[in-house]
Amino acid sequence: MELPPDLARPLVAAGAVFRDGAGRVLLVHPVYKPGWDVPGGMVETGESPAVACRREIAEELGLDRATGPLLSVDWTHGDGWDKLLFLFDGGTLGDDEHRIVLQAEELDRWAWVATGDLAEHLPPPLARRVGSTAAGAGPYLEHGLIPGCGG
Repeated sequence: MELPPDLARPLVAAGAVFRDGAGRVLLVHPVYKPGWDVPGGMVETGESPAVACRREIAEELGLDRATGPLLSVDWTHGDGWDKLLFLFDGGTLGDDEHRIVLQAEELDRWAWVATGDLAEHLPPPLARRVGSTAAGAGPYLEHGLIPGCGG
């Protein structure tokens, strides 16, 4: 079946928000782009966002953990694409922190970052998206903001 050309065909990505005992967020530093990110990646054809998130966490961090509850889904548009960006609760790492083994082809380091410092490390929409999970902003966002609130 051929879809009409005006229907959205969004890129879909899924990531996890891991916290430590102090409530800081785990960020990873990709080698293929500037800045920091949350662990996760693109969803493949026929794969659910939750399954993709678990696969990406295993690939990137060497941790095989069940995907937690959905924290948010964010619609955004950039680089000519509509995007649906899912964030799942990765839980508290605690003693699992020492088990992190980075996928060297993609990541060169990781760090714990306080929620108030996310804007210094992440692009603004991602900083808002991750920050909204701590604020309990609700599950649906647009460009990291609650629709109709303007911030």
